[in-house]
Amino acid sequence: MKWLQRIALFSFVLALVLPQLALADSGTDTFKAKCAMCHGADGAGKPAMGTKALSGKDIQKMSDADLTAAITNGKGKMPAYKGKLTDAQISDVVKFVHTLK
Repeated sequence: MKWLQRIALFSFVLALVLPQLALADSGTDTFKAKCAMCHGADGAGKPAMGTKALSGKDIQKMSDADLTAAITNGKGKMPAYKGKLTDAQISDVVKFVHTLK
């Protein structure tokens, strides 16, 4: 009976963890494909292009809605990604950016 409880607990924990791991991978993949060319693979920014470090306080204090708007509609030199990325991809990138602290 104890082994059944352990299996059930393990399955429950696994069910909670796997979707978040998949989400992180999705945001990472989209970031690498669409954002890294200007923001750097690690989000540190590229001074020659005038891009900020995404781990900086200015970016990290932005709400999900503000980051979503910047990615969707563009901001400054950054182009808009509306129509180039799905809403789900943009949401995944926003979540990924917040991990770059």
